[in-house]
Amino acid sequence: MLRILLVTVLIMSLLDVNSSQAYQSNVNDSTKTKTKSDSNNKPLRIAVASNFTPVLKVLLEDFTKQTGIKSQVISGASGAMFLQIKYGAPFDIFLSADSRRPKELEQAGYALAGSRKTYAIGQLALYSSSLSANVNSIDQVSLELLALDPLRKPPARFAIANPDTAPYGKAAKEALTHMGLWQAYESRLVKGINIGQTFTQLRSKAVDSGIVANSQLVLNNLSGIIIPSNYHQAIEQQLIIIRNSKQQAAAEKLSHFLLSSESQNRITSYGYAQTKQVNNTDIKLIELTAK
Repeated sequence: MLRILLVTVLIMSLLDVNSSQAYQSNVNDSTKTKTKSDSNNKPLRIAVASNFTPVLKVLLEDFTKQTGIKSQVISGASGAMFLQIKYGAPFDIFLSADSRRPKELEQAGYALAGSRKTYAIGQLALYSSSLSANVNSIDQVSLELLALDPLRKPPARFAIANPDTAPYGKAAKEALTHMGLWQAYESRLVKGINIGQTFTQLRSKAVDSGIVANSQLVLNNLSGIIIPSNYHQAIEQQLIIIRNSKQQAAAEKLSHFLLSSESQNRITSYGYAQTKQVNNTDIKLIELTAK
């Protein structure tokens, strides 16, 4: 009788253990499913340089339609977002206004291996509220008009992005230096945190003239004079996918989308240069912005 009782207790204990293990397995499976579902429902967090933000938002409309991937755009200065990534900001993909910062992040191990790509080539443009009224009637602007007429007499204030932190500001300084005008302009500069702030200063007429991104003029139906690319180092805008991102597959889809021939043609139409035109001295000395 005692033997039968012990066997019964042993069987019940084994059943209880198996039941507990099965329950724990179901909980784990449920947690995994929930985590995967939550990850799929989270938007793709895109850190993007301010100059490219308006173009990206237009392109994302088609990207979302094609893939169903939702996104969250975080716009700002490339330098600021570079530091945020180093301190663990939860971005999935970074679209910088230069190539230096993506390279540094890649070298430091913050980028997914092989993800660094050039998605756009920026162009500088001289904008002046007084010049833009007449620029539409000009088919080709000579070096003399560029260097001696609009720029030879420095205005009281001239807007550029900060050359120390903003890629477009660095290129603007290089262009002015190339034309031998940096010393004459340096004390008159109004420096924006990024090229977005510089354009706002010009658009609001807080400053009458300055150097901005050509894409800003195109997107806002304004005219200006494109500064030849050989006056400054190429503004090669690169992207990386963040190595610790939980949305790497979605980020890779966005990267492929931006690099597709259709997207590249659209990016060019918004005032960016084609890659093959960078530092090409055979192109026209000056080109008017596309309308």
